[in-house]
Order: sequence, then structure tokens, then C-alpha cells
Amino acid sequence: MMLTRISTFFLVVPVFGWKSIPIRIKVSLAVLLTIFFSMITPLRIENQHPPLLEAILMLVNEGTYGLALGLILALLFAAVKFSGRIVERQMGLAMASIMDPLTGESSQPLGSLMEMMFALLFLSANGHHLFLLIISRSYDAFPAGSTPSVTILLDGIVRAGSTMLVAGLKLAAPMLAAFLVLLVVLAILARMVQEMNILFISLPLRVGLGLFMVVIFLPLMSTFVSEIADLMGKLLPG
Repeated sequence: MMLTRISTFFLVVPVFGWKSIPIRIKVSLAVLLTIFFSMITPLRIENQHPPLLEAILMLVNEGTYGLALGLILALLFAAVKFSGRIVERQMGLAMASIMDPLTGESSQPLGSLMEMMFALLFLSANGHHLFLLIISRSYDAFPAGSTPSVTILLDGIVRAGSTMLVAGLKLAAPMLAAFLVLLVVLAILARMVQEMNILFISLPLRVGLGLFMVVIFLPLMSTFVSEIADLMGKLLPG
């Protein structure tokens, strides 16, 4: 049962659940963590030899709880990519697409760059220790063999999704303000110099402004890492 919860957790959790991580490393990590937590966490099951149907239901409960935990963390982690996509549309790069080496899916270049930088900062701040702490706390809230409340799990996922949208908009807000100022300036120029091709001029200005703002705010992302870490601890069901 512990292996089921831990393996499903690492199946969807950011960084460790990405397709760039080899399957053997994921399996080895799940087995090692299962051995570790089984030695320090008591198994609170009254019937040590449950019937087959009851054992299957307990495994389903463990898998559901592990997936819910991983999905909550993945939603919070996606706030950075969400803010990157907002900025990309303001820059006119909505049609730009690359293959994300982390997830193996089609993605936009700026969002992938910001996600890579955020992942490096998250790991350098011992974010992987936070994942282990979350697993440990999950066994305190719902011991192995217990039935988690579906209402609590759904509430945590919904709140994580809304928090992801708010955090993404908060991270992209300064860049959106800069693009708003640029649009006002271009509108004034269009009224003053009507012969000027504003559309032709605005494209390189928007791309340059977007890259300039990203370079300015990337060093400040470390503050956002600590904020996301605090949100992860508050939104976990338990």
C-alpha cells in the first residue's frame, strides 16, 4: 500500500514525474522511499489478512490519495508556465512551439525557459526535501489503509487550481503593465504619425520588451519559489 501511494505520487509530481527522468530511476526512487517510510511509519490496519476485494479497495484508496497529492503540487508548479504563456501572447509568440525536453510535450519557448529556471531554483532551495515532508505528513493525516475523504481531496485540487491562476497572474502582472504602457505609446504614435505602420513596428518592440522584462524578473523568481513552497504546505489535504 505504501508503494502504491508513493509511486502514484511520483507519477504526476513535478520534476520527478517528468518524462525526462528515466523509468528505472523513478522505480528505484519509489522502492527506496517505500522501504524507508515502511520502517518509520506504523501500518494501522486491524485486519492483517484482509479479503481480496478489501485489499483491492485499499490499494485504490492509496492510489487516489497519491494522485491527488501529486496533482495539487503539479497545479501549483504550473503557475510559472501559465504566466509565461500570458507573456508570450502579449509578445506575439502564441504560434511559436517547441518540444519541451522536460515533459516531452509541445510547449512555448518562454514558458519552458521559465519552468526550467523555476525548477532549478526550487531544487537548489531543497524543494525535493519538501516532497519527502509532504509524503510523511500524508501518512499522519491518512495512515496507510485508511479511506481518504473524496470531498477533502476535491477541495484541495480545486483550491490548488484557483491558486495556480492567481499566482500566474501575479507573476505576469508587471509584464502585463509594461505591455499596456507600450500599447498606449503606440496608440499615441498612431494618432500623431498616421503614415507610420504601427503593426510592423509593434512586433519587434513587443518581443524586445518581453525579453527585457523576463531578464529583469528572472532573478526575483527565488522569492516566488518560497511563496509556492508555502502554498504547497497550506493546500495539501489532511
